Amino acid sequence: MKLKNRWLIALSGVCLHLCIGSVYAYSVMIIPLGDLWGWGKGDITIAFSIAIFFLGFSAAFLGRAVEKMGPGKSAKVSGLFYSLGILGTGLAVKIGSLPLFWICYGAIGGVGLGVGYITPVSTLVKWFPDRRGLATGMAIMGFGFASLIFSNVMAAMFQVMDMWLAFVLLSALYFCVIMAASLYIAPPPAGYTPKGFVPPHEVEQQSRKNRIKKDLAYMTANEALRTRRFYYIWIMLFINISCGIGMISVASPMAQELVGLETMIAAALVGYIGLSNGLGRILWASASDYIGRANTYMIFFIIQAAGYFALAHITHPMLFQVVLLLVITCYGGGFATLPAFLGDMFGTKQLGAVHGYVLTAWAMAGIVGPTIMTRVLDITGSYIGTIYIYSGMFAFAFLVSCAMYLELKKKRSAMELAEQQANQTDPKSSMPG
Repeated sequence: MKLKNRWLIALSGVCLHLCIGSVYAYSVMIIPLGDLWGWGKGDITIAFSIAIFFLGFSAAFLGRAVEKMGPGKSAKVSGLFYSLGILGTGLAVKIGSLPLFWICYGAIGGVGLGVGYITPVSTLVKWFPDRRGLATGMAIMGFGFASLIFSNVMAAMFQVMDMWLAFVLLSALYFCVIMAASLYIAPPPAGYTPKGFVPPHEVEQQSRKNRIKKDLAYMTANEALRTRRFYYIWIMLFINISCGIGMISVASPMAQELVGLETMIAAALVGYIGLSNGLGRILWASASDYIGRANTYMIFFIIQAAGYFALAHITHPMLFQVVLLLVITCYGGGFATLPAFLGDMFGTKQLGAVHGYVLTAWAMAGIVGPTIMTRVLDITGSYIGTIYIYSGMFAFAFLVSCAMYLELKKKRSAMELAEQQANQTDPKSSMPG
């Protein structure tokens, strides 16, 4: 049987994430839906919060099922749920039913989001043991870039046809693309190693340039839950997402209020945020292959703690936008670096399930982050207070990342010492193979 091309496997993952990532273009439908049925903005955005909530918890509770089904079948499940959710959204829009809109776009579509989000992760990690960050960064980059593509597509469709029909056509598009991706995506054959890859048991025989560190453990999802490092990464992800989503949700009006950005420039800034989000995913995840995953997260939190504090004081419009886009790259990078980091810490035995458990942080952050922003804004009448709070949260996240770094360093040293003792006891164990 001919070996599949791992880069086409990665492309399949990108296509899947491009489709489900269209959820980030939800803001495009708020005004048209309000004009069509008189629904309030808050009522419409509830559907997005429900979708993110179901994304996180379906990823957690269905993570093991995804591992058992394999990426091909789980991609089909994702495509079925997400396309049915969008199709049902079209029906809800046609008859003007807000509860049906919440159920279809939020709950049904959210399950498709959760299953689809974790589907390519463990597969790509296994296809790219030499470049875990790059591989998962490519797929999750698609989720970040999707808003850039589909916000324009959806806006154009809403102008030339009835909204319900646009959702029906989008449903068909998502279904076809995801099903096509599901036909190719597959795990590598047993014992697969890419050309030039140095297996962990041979690293001592190779030059430093080509060394690949062993995973710290090879755990099941339940075993991972009993480690401190699982909760360290959960807290880090929760803070990263809470602050990032909160900032993205008000980026345009905030920029207009704080630095006097013109309306059209502020609108363009939203598009640049989508670009920065996507680029941050591939660039930071790729960089983590070289500088280390723990170091990458520490850098994230240093940049964001300082960046958010600076945003409260910057008055120059261009500088404000540059700093904002920089911190957004870290927000996106946190998503993309996560799967490879989990692989490093817990191995690939049940990586999809472990990833799903950690994504419950996303479900909670999708509610907490924007809530902090709106509540503080209501109380103080300014965005400054929330920016300071976010900066403080990132400072705390940096301390957590330092604790994570020290624990991983201790674990790595203990593992290397145990290997040295084993090699001294049995010299043959140090030989390749």
